[in-house]
Amino acid sequence: MGVFNAAGARLTRTAFPAADAPDPLKRVTADVYATRAHDAGTRPSDSRDGVPEGSIKTLLYKTGTILRASQIDALFPPAAIAAVSPQTGPAAGGTVVTITGTNLDGVTEVKFGATAGTALKVLSSGKLRVTTPAATAGAVNVVAADDAGPVTKTGGFTFA
Repeated sequence: MGVFNAAGARLTRTAFPAADAPDPLKRVTADVYATRAHDAGTRPSDSRDGVPEGSIKTLLYKTGTILRASQIDALFPPAAIAAVSPQTGPAAGGTVVTITGTNLDGVTEVKFGATAGTALKVLSSGKLRVTTPAATAGAVNVVAADDAGPVTKTGGFTFA
């Protein structure tokens, strides 16, 4: 799930339009929208690959709504990496890697060891694609950075 402003730009936890209010409450300072996928349908003609097409945008919070900080925090669950595929590639880099997991739609950077991958593309909340950098041969951690902090797949990729 992602949350967006009225213009359609994705919001981050730090850019969430809210201001401090007394008694650990926050006042929403701009309309906030959420999206969810359309239903995939049950007939083969509804969706060729079973993947929902498009999304539905709905108003989540109107300007002036008072929320607890924990309600805002719940909108930004931490990412988790389940798998990296392929798990090996040349030390010269250039391997296009697919990372699957949960809450990946807020990932802004993926590092292989200490070096950032390139051409990061978030495909869905459960899948992203990134190209490996050049590196020294050996296994490295794959680290995805999102609003809730970095998440690591220990030894997730091996440069050959």
